[in-house]
Amino acid sequence: MQFKATFALLLAVTAFAQDTVHDDATPSDVVTLTDNTFSTFVKEEALSLVEFYAPWCHHCKALAPEYEIAATQLKADNIKIAKVDCTVEKDTCSEVGVNGYPTLKVFRNGVAAEYKGERKAPSIVLTMKKQALPALSVITGDEIETFKGKDKVVVIGYFADATSNKFKAFETVANQLRDDYTFGYTTDKVDGVRTPAVTLFKKFDEGVNNFSGKFSETELSSFIKTSSVPLIDEIGPENYQKYVQSGVPLGFLFVENEEQRTQFSKDLTSAAQSVKGKVAFVFIDATKFGSHAKNLNLREGQWPAFAINVPEKGLKFPFKGTEITAESMQNFVDEFVSGELKPDLKSADIPASNNEPVKVVVGKNFNDIVLDKKKDVFLEVYAPWCGHCKKLAPIWDELAEQLSKEDSEYVTIAKMDGTENDFPAEVNVQVQGFPTLKMWKAETNEIVDYDSGDRTLESLLAWLKKNASNRAKISASSDSEDGHEEL
Repeated sequence: MQFKATFALLLAVTAFAQDTVHDDATPSDVVTLTDNTFSTFVKEEALSLVEFYAPWCHHCKALAPEYEIAATQLKADNIKIAKVDCTVEKDTCSEVGVNGYPTLKVFRNGVAAEYKGERKAPSIVLTMKKQALPALSVITGDEIETFKGKDKVVVIGYFADATSNKFKAFETVANQLRDDYTFGYTTDKVDGVRTPAVTLFKKFDEGVNNFSGKFSETELSSFIKTSSVPLIDEIGPENYQKYVQSGVPLGFLFVENEEQRTQFSKDLTSAAQSVKGKVAFVFIDATKFGSHAKNLNLREGQWPAFAINVPEKGLKFPFKGTEITAESMQNFVDEFVSGELKPDLKSADIPASNNEPVKVVVGKNFNDIVLDKKKDVFLEVYAPWCGHCKKLAPIWDELAEQLSKEDSEYVTIAKMDGTENDFPAEVNVQVQGFPTLKMWKAETNEIVDYDSGDRTLESLLAWLKKNASNRAKISASSDSEDGHEEL
């Protein structure tokens, strides 16, 4: 199972459990936008940040005070921060394509881009100040010393001129990664530097990394992403997404106290260094985020504990040895990197009986039911505590009941508890929240996301009849499709 969203939610709720709301009656530096003012505002502002929120949203409440602080601090830079209440300004939120709350977007004269920073005031301020800068700053040789201290990670290119293909590759990467790093270049001659060259300066670990690969966009990007990750770092709400976006597997080490951090920092440095760029070692506070252990197939409460997670594939490799030592960790990560280590599959027991219209899927029977190429398989991934899932349950049962009468040989309606079961390693599926609805098409096993939004019986059935491989064979219909109306 892909637990990226689950862990992000866990971190946010644990760290930012506040009850602050957007209060328009209180003086604020955040601009309130409406359907009538939104378009003019974002087009006229050279750079702005807009939050699309709902008053009842817990994460929006947690963001509110941070947003206010950032808005005040950015006034000096003439960067405006705004908000839109999507429960009121529905036309604007629909046009922008808001699918969840809060949604943050950066606008440049009306052109939108996703906000990729963290949701804390310092990160919002830093991210927007970066957005105000050119993606690639031109600096002189004398300015290098000052420029390299502008951010936690700064990348400087040294070139004879700004016309070569190698410079253009560097420029392209700077534009691609502008939200994450600060880039500069110089065409001045610098003592000890042979052009072309690229150096990454960072305020941690060894402090400097020099690029030694081929001047291609791919290799430059990989070098920057790999070198910018600390050898062993503490992971939390402020940096979790950045780690996920780096694309490097995460080695979670659950610790209870500073004594364990200090000890493992010494013991695991060699192992972390040996797999740098292939596994990113991170400490996670077991006293705050211990419940994340079960998402990695570890036993909660048994600390210290270690597991490797590949977020984009939802793969987990829990360490099941008796003791975490320098030797045991070195062997474990070596097996992972070499491909000898197999991912762990969490699965509930296969049901003794599975004869109800909605078929129960678990990790162990996933392939047998969902990858049955004779049928279109419509799967709901749910969580027992999810309110939306509970609301969908009777509708999902009714959909299965309708299809079981004459269409069961063409379509299977199924459900899987996403908190208790993993997708098999060969099934690369992203689950961003609950419920998630996906269909595996007959014959090809092509995965199609349910995108109709409305989860009524009529909408679900209509979507199946439009998207299923066996759509022409589906005979079931809802009352509304038959032309019946309720009195």
